[in-house]
Amino acid sequence: MMRALGRLLALLLLGVLALQLFFAGRIALMNVLAPQSTSFQRSEIWRLLSEKGQIAWAQQWVDEARLSKNLQRAVIASEDAGFAEHGGVDWDALEKAWEKNQRAEARAEKQAARQAAGRPAPQAKIVGGSTITQQLAKNLFLSGERHLLRKGQEFMLTLMLEGLLSKARILEIYLNNVEWGEGLFGAQAAARHYFRVDAAQLSPHQAARLAVMLPAPKRFEKRPASPYVLSRAATIEARMNAVELP
Repeated sequence: MMRALGRLLALLLLGVLALQLFFAGRIALMNVLAPQSTSFQRSEIWRLLSEKGQIAWAQQWVDEARLSKNLQRAVIASEDAGFAEHGGVDWDALEKAWEKNQRAEARAEKQAARQAAGRPAPQAKIVGGSTITQQLAKNLFLSGERHLLRKGQEFMLTLMLEGLLSKARILEIYLNNVEWGEGLFGAQAAARHYFRVDAAQLSPHQAARLAVMLPAPKRFEKRPASPYVLSRAATIEARMNAVELP
């Protein structure tokens, strides 16, 4: 019995190791070949096909030289201010996000306690502390499920990305694959869709407006010039000059 259990554990460990080597090989190859698609994009293709019976899709890869420096600075300022310095995980940002979520949960519980019985309790807004590298790791390889094993794999992939690719390449792949609306992926498609210009020609203000959309592109695409987007874009634009590019 113990011998059989030992063999099973050994097989599981070998399987996990083989999976990590597979991921490492895929990531190393990205130094010379752009990924054809991401796990998130494939899930979106299936969703669109299932729900709408058709796939409206826009995406075009552009090299780093044709990605506006304004957009690179805006996205870093909005999504991950320490991108050029950290090793893939911003522990300070994670700690702040955890503390903010704890406070939000406490407020929601207090508000629920004051409500009359039978009324639904308010939901606390969850704040993330993921870096650009972590977001890329998740989008490239993982599903949208939230559990401990998936989070552990995300950390492993993040370390592989940081160890096998340059920061500039990580940002290039991220900007060419991130979602900017339903069926709208990458900086070139977003620049053409929202501003009728190429990704290389984005102004600081246009770049900042695109950066604002990243946390919730399907929501913001309905009102890309809403007061919130414009106000938040002005804040990002003011921070862009201080951003260090990799």
